[in-house]
Amino acid sequence: MTYVFDDGREAAKAMDQEDSLRGFRNRFYLKAGEIYMDGNSLGLCSRDAEQCLLEVLEEWKTLGINIWSKPKVQKFLYQDYLGALTAPLINADAEEVTVHSNTTINIHTAIGTFYEPTKTKYKILVDDLNFPTDRHAVDGQLRLKGLDPENCIQLVRSRDGKTLLEEDIIEAMTDAVALILLPSVLYRSGQLLDMERITREARRRDIVIGWDLSHSIGAVPHDFKAIDPDFAVWCSYKYLNGGPGAGAGLYINRRHFEKPSGLPGWHGNIKETQFELSHQLDKAAYAGGWQSGTQHVFSMAPLEGSLKMYSEAGVENLRKKSLRLTAYLRFLIETRLKDHGFSVGTPYDDESRGGHIALEHEDALRINEALKDAGVVPDFRYPNVIRLAPVPLYVGFEDVYELVERILDIMVNQKYENYKNKVGPVA
Repeated sequence: MTYVFDDGREAAKAMDQEDSLRGFRNRFYLKAGEIYMDGNSLGLCSRDAEQCLLEVLEEWKTLGINIWSKPKVQKFLYQDYLGALTAPLINADAEEVTVHSNTTINIHTAIGTFYEPTKTKYKILVDDLNFPTDRHAVDGQLRLKGLDPENCIQLVRSRDGKTLLEEDIIEAMTDAVALILLPSVLYRSGQLLDMERITREARRRDIVIGWDLSHSIGAVPHDFKAIDPDFAVWCSYKYLNGGPGAGAGLYINRRHFEKPSGLPGWHGNIKETQFELSHQLDKAAYAGGWQSGTQHVFSMAPLEGSLKMYSEAGVENLRKKSLRLTAYLRFLIETRLKDHGFSVGTPYDDESRGGHIALEHEDALRINEALKDAGVVPDFRYPNVIRLAPVPLYVGFEDVYELVERILDIMVNQKYENYKNKVGPVA
């Protein structure tokens, strides 16, 4: 899409006035004077999320053990309830989605379920830009099967260190590949892959394929009826604003409901017979069959409030605003910061861009630290990327304008030179 922007503050204010989603901002805890641009790492707390957490705490206080069965939303089936609220974000059936554990454990669960190597078809295809935990989990699953990751990994390498070419991924789908795990959006550059094309090519070659949606869910609507992957995983604390350590998501395509779980536990049992406490697992034939231990209710409760807000706002509406916000940010970077050594590492086209902008600079680390002291919350990723995520639920166009104003001040007055080129434990 072609966007036409004006680089003045009044134009930003006008866009905010025209924004039909601007009212959601007031439902979040925003600090006066602070510009929060790190929702791609940890989303902000909303009053909706807070209320749901407080309600669950009150249920525990008043019901004790009966919290599992007595509230209007039974916590024994909370994962099913939240799965149904999440499913519309990826256009999946409610039975195909569950909330479970964390992303890494869900990757272990999925690889353990779907990776069935043979002598000729045994490789797992991954890329060299994905978040490290995905690779750690894949390598761990290979070792559990007595296999050497060095021999069993089919690695797709980026040509530019920022993005991946779909053609390179497809070319790497050799006869030896048994399973593929890829990110929907690359966590550094923000590139959105053509999931439907890649999945279609994997299916043609009889390769199981799964996606890590951690940097897209809540920012990008996915159509799993069209994409039709075998599985997907994601975290819920980024764009979904479920809070630190929020329960993660797991999608299992319904054609696999009869498969045994790769990481089974008693909560994957059919609910009607679970408390017969048989040592023989009677696995539930829906995504809930991949549950293992008792669900983390306090880590799930804020997600309920947030998901209801997503239903109210409409993920397509949020995507439309997100694309406009990131396009506007790029425009301001290219016009107002053009003389200060910045570049944008995120693909230009809407269909190839997730929810954040990768601002690149040789002094990115020091500029990132200066931004924090200037009342901006960004984050830094090696070697030279400042990630900026204007989350549409609580970031406006004037926020983006003011962000660039503060960057400009840091550069014109060389304030970044007051900071050491050293990152702390949390970037």
